[in-house]
Amino acid sequence: MNVFRLTGDLSHLAAIIILLLKIWKSRSCAGISGKSQILFAIVFTTRYLDLLTSFISLYNTCMKVIYIGCAYATVYLIYAKFRATYDGNHDSFRVEFLVVPVGGLSVLINHDFSPLEILWTFSIYLESVAILPQLFMISKTGEAETITTHYLFCLGLYRALYLFNWIWRFYFEGFFDMIAIVAGVVQTVLYCDFFYLYVTKGWFSRPYRLHC
Repeated sequence: MNVFRLTGDLSHLAAIIILLLKIWKSRSCAGISGKSQILFAIVFTTRYLDLLTSFISLYNTCMKVIYIGCAYATVYLIYAKFRATYDGNHDSFRVEFLVVPVGGLSVLINHDFSPLEILWTFSIYLESVAILPQLFMISKTGEAETITTHYLFCLGLYRALYLFNWIWRFYFEGFFDMIAIVAGVVQTVLYCDFFYLYVTKGWFSRPYRLHC
């Protein structure tokens, strides 16, 4: 494992923990898109079905279990425990516009036409756009809490670091996965406006307002 993948994984884990702590400590899920969190839960579920069929390493297994567990814990907090604080009116992105095309694309373009491979490909495509309901929600409300911007920054940083991970693997291991790289580039591009404002305009210390 190279340093880019490790730091990418840690950034991803930090994003998940930040979000969970934000909801639990504030006893509120205001400003959080439940739809994005459902999509991420679907991403982890469909991607890590190989937990039932193969073992790579203890680290790999633990991270997969943590991602799945935290994803469903977040969904539970939003739609059950703190449901009264969930802003469903602003979380109005039509997720079927993401899931249906992604499902069709994963059937048409994949590495191997088998159930597990199609579901893995589906998870890669879906993750690249799963944050859109959250960004759409911010665009409707006009701002996000500082802690939410930290969550988004860590999530975007994770994907950017994975791009460097793939570059590293290409040059030192000869590994190249076009599906994962293209999806990762798409996902990183979606964060570009947010990254720019977070770093240059000080959104890390005050509410973030999305340019529309």
